[in-house]
Amino acid sequence: MPQILSADQKADFVKRGFSRRGFHRIATLLATGGVLPFYNEQALAQRAIGRAMPPDAVKIDSNENPMGPCAEAAEAIHAIVPKGGRYLSEEGARMAETLAEQEGLNAGYVQPFAGSSDPLHHSVVAFCGKDHPYVVADPGYEAGARAAQFIGAPVINVPLAKFSFTHDVKAMAAAHPSAGLIYLCNPNNPTGTLTSKQDIEWLVNNKPAGSVVLIDEAYLHFSHAEKSSYLVAADKDVIILRTFSKIYGMAGLRAGAALGRPDLLRKLSQYRSTGFVPITAMAGATASLKSKTAVPERRKIVADIREETFGFLTKHNIEFIPSQANMFMMNVKRSGRDFHDAMAREKVYIGRIWPVWPNWVRVTVGTREEMAKFQEACLKCYNA
Repeated sequence: MPQILSADQKADFVKRGFSRRGFHRIATLLATGGVLPFYNEQALAQRAIGRAMPPDAVKIDSNENPMGPCAEAAEAIHAIVPKGGRYLSEEGARMAETLAEQEGLNAGYVQPFAGSSDPLHHSVVAFCGKDHPYVVADPGYEAGARAAQFIGAPVINVPLAKFSFTHDVKAMAAAHPSAGLIYLCNPNNPTGTLTSKQDIEWLVNNKPAGSVVLIDEAYLHFSHAEKSSYLVAADKDVIILRTFSKIYGMAGLRAGAALGRPDLLRKLSQYRSTGFVPITAMAGATASLKSKTAVPERRKIVADIREETFGFLTKHNIEFIPSQANMFMMNVKRSGRDFHDAMAREKVYIGRIWPVWPNWVRVTVGTREEMAKFQEACLKCYNA
């Protein structure tokens, strides 16, 4: 992708209210491949820590899966390494075809990416603008909002619903009459709360005309909730993001996909600098999809450890939000930043803090051994 935007792209941006200065910033974003290093979960976690971790640290800050790739994926990755001298673009096509078949979609409705940050950022570039804001829950995953701010598109933060801490879909639909993207992470990052199928359908059916609902299902497999791909099959104004970083344990390998109507995917993809995806990641992703045991086994393991942790928090009267993902939020009754730093001194690294909830911290569900160390450090720091 050249740094100078095409005439058609400039015309599209003018229609969305961008200035010449905005063109320059968008061209800069595209020249980097669309994924600036501080606009993803791993980099946000690193910024929150601010220093290198010791080798014996408990790392429960980035919503990673310590189980790593499943056995089938590891075998597929190992098998394709000797072919690494070839581009083998068919590996990406094979993954997309496998995912499409499982979701009941035509192959043209699925596009592979190196993770889900890439299509998230390109969706912002494709659909948001000065007159078409990015609408997101607060607290919610920040990467898309930061990409919107970078290109000069307004960001509208909508508080989560009281008591349930799910997306307030009616408030999101009413946030702006010409919203570009309405972003819904389900389960939500950082709360792990699940927005109901009925609420998602209401949002899709009642959103402003021309707006696109972007549903990020990075954590969906940790829950028993129904996937939203049926909305894509029905040709709704919906794009769904999937990643293999979470339940499939492939965060460092970078595999993901966008599901949507072909015209929406084409608009998203016209701002990609490259369509190439790593063949190791694609081989591992395809094998993960075909595994009959990876998702149910891992979902149970994470749920068991998560519920044990909730039992500990309940026993010690520490407030938390029940989660259906591999992370949760807890109220530390003081500055979350101070608590985060105190835990780091105990070599337990937890997640970052959201400004709207300054006394809450996010914790990733790690292994039993890691969560035992978390509990010990938590009591010490919480009661300090």
